[in-house]
Amino acid sequence: MSDTVATPDDSRAKRNVMVLVAAQAVVGAQLPILFIIGGLAGQMLASNPCWATLPISLIVLGSMAAATPLSSFMQAYGRRAGFWVACGAGAVGAAISAYALMLGSFELFLLGSFITGTYMSANGFYRFAATDTASPEFRPKAISYVMAGGLLSAVFGPQLVSLTTDAMPVPFLATYLTVIALNIAGVALLSALDIPTPPKPTSTSAVGRSRTEMLKIPVIAVAIICGTVAYALMNLVMTSTPLAVVGCGFDTSDAANIVSAHVLAMYAPSFFTGHLIARFGARAIVGTGLVILAAAGAVAMTGVELEQFYIALILLGIGWNFGFIGATTMLTAAHAPEERGRVQGMNDMIVFGGVFVASLSSGTLMNCSGGDAETGWQLVNMAMLPFLVLAGSALIWLAMRPRDA
Repeated sequence: MSDTVATPDDSRAKRNVMVLVAAQAVVGAQLPILFIIGGLAGQMLASNPCWATLPISLIVLGSMAAATPLSSFMQAYGRRAGFWVACGAGAVGAAISAYALMLGSFELFLLGSFITGTYMSANGFYRFAATDTASPEFRPKAISYVMAGGLLSAVFGPQLVSLTTDAMPVPFLATYLTVIALNIAGVALLSALDIPTPPKPTSTSAVGRSRTEMLKIPVIAVAIICGTVAYALMNLVMTSTPLAVVGCGFDTSDAANIVSAHVLAMYAPSFFTGHLIARFGARAIVGTGLVILAAAGAVAMTGVELEQFYIALILLGIGWNFGFIGATTMLTAAHAPEERGRVQGMNDMIVFGGVFVASLSSGTLMNCSGGDAETGWQLVNMAMLPFLVLAGSALIWLAMRPRDA
C-alpha cells in the first residue's frame, strides 16, 4: 500500500490565473492612469482647489457602492458576467469623463468618475476569482500571482499617461479615450475565464452564515480591519502624491514616475508574497506590512526631495502588498463557498468605504490645511499613525486568542 499523498490538480486554476493576470495587466492599467491624472484634472476643472481629489474619491465611492451588488451578481451569474458588466461601466464612465473635459464641467466629470468606480470594484474581485477553482494549497499563490499582474499595469499605465496627456488640445482627453479602449479589450480577455457559476441554492443546500454572524468571527473581523487600513492608508498617501510632487516644484512627469515606482512596488513582491504566507502564515505577513507602512510615513516626514518621495512611495507599495494580500488570504480561509458572495462583497464595501474616506481626507489635508504643499504632505503622512495603531492592536489581539476561539 502506497503512502504517497495525492497532490491536487490545479491546472484549471492556473489557466484562470493566467487570464486574470493578463486582465490585471491590461484592463487594470486604467487604475494607475486614473489615480495619476484624476487629481490633476480635478484641479483643472474645480473652482476650489480643496476639491481637486474629489474625482478620485468618487471613483472609490463608486467602487464601494458597487461591491455588494456586484458580488451578489457574480454569485448568481458567474465571475465572467460580472467582469463584463464592470468593463462596460468602466468604458461608460471614461466616456462621460472625456465629454466633461470637453465641456469643462466638474460636476459631469464627478459623475463619470463615480461610474468608473464599478470597474475598480471588479478589479478587487480578481484576487477572489483566482481562488475559486484553486486548492487550499494553491490559493495564497493564486492571489499573489494575480496581484503580480499589476506590475505590468504599473509600467503600462503611466507610460500611456505620458503619451496621451497632451495628445489632444484638451488636456487628458486622449487619456480617457484610451481608458475606453482598455475596457473594450478587457471584455475580450475575460471571455477566456473558466470559473463555474455557483449552484443555485435549494431548500436543502447550505446557505452559510449571515453577514452579521461572520463579522462576529474574530479572524474575519481582523482581516477586514487590516485590509481596510492597508488599502486606505496607501490610497491616502498616493492620492496626494501628484499634488505634493508638483506643489513642491517638480514636473508632472516626475509625479508620474514616482507613482509608477509606487505601483511597481505594490505588485513586484507578489511573486513571493504567497510563498512567504505559506511559510510564515498570513498574520505574520500582515504585521510586517503594517510595519513597512509606518516606515513609509516616517521617510515621507523627513523631507520633500525627489529621492524621499521615491523611497516613501516604494515602501508604501510594499507595505500595502503584504498587508492587503495577507488580509485577503486570512479572509478566504475563513468562509465557505456558499458564503463568498456575502463575505467578499461585505469586505470590499467596508474596504472601499475606508478608502473613500481616506481619499476625501487626502485632498483636504493636502490643499486646505492652511499651509503650503510641504505642510499638507506632512499632515497626510501624520494621519497614518492612529490607523496603524488600530490595525496593529487588532492583529495582536487575534494572535493572543486561542486558535479555536
